Amino acid sequence: MNRGENKFKRFWKKFWQVVWKDDSFKGWIISLIFLFVVIKFIIFPLLNLVTGTSLPLAIVESCSMYHKGDVFGSFNTWWERHDSKYKELSIDKTEFSDFPIKKGFNKGDILFIIRAKPEKVKIGDIIIFEAGEKNPLIHRVISIKQENGKYVFSTIGDNNNGQLSVEKEIQSDKLVGKAVLKVVPFIGWGKLIFYEHLRYPYERGLCKEQ
Repeated sequence: MNRGENKFKRFWKKFWQVVWKDDSFKGWIISLIFLFVVIKFIIFPLLNLVTGTSLPLAIVESCSMYHKGDVFGSFNTWWERHDSKYKELSIDKTEFSDFPIKKGFNKGDILFIIRAKPEKVKIGDIIIFEAGEKNPLIHRVISIKQENGKYVFSTIGDNNNGQLSVEKEIQSDKLVGKAVLKVVPFIGWGKLIFYEHLRYPYERGLCKEQ
């Protein structure tokens, strides 16, 4: 073993000691920096590659897809309260019950996102799309049409009483991805809490069903 290999081994042993076993304030700071670098420059690029989207994990920032009780709530009870809205959209209970993530999700939940190929998107899918705002929107597809050979989507939030103007005609080039799984609930609040004071008063705090 040459001198260079010995130096590298000593450095790595010392570095590992600081990152994982040093209980001092300096060791804590170095550990945080190390984790940040690993997540940002190794884990996220790998997730981007695997999922085919630039946003493989997304934090839910609003209550527009909230269902009362969330995972532990009753879908039947929720449907009774929203039946009239979906009747107008020609979507019945049986159809909705087969939709992905049929019980919606809560503010602060973290979603797993994959690439959304326009020709593969179906009614009921939850898509993430650019809407001319700071962050993309995450809503459920309620209609799909083709114009000049291109797909155009329309969405609505499960907890919204009507559509936003920006989601009535979503061009396929605005798609960021498709939500397929809720990874963990509420963990995103660790980030959201720092921005709550910047929101409109009616957007702050925990979710309520409309």
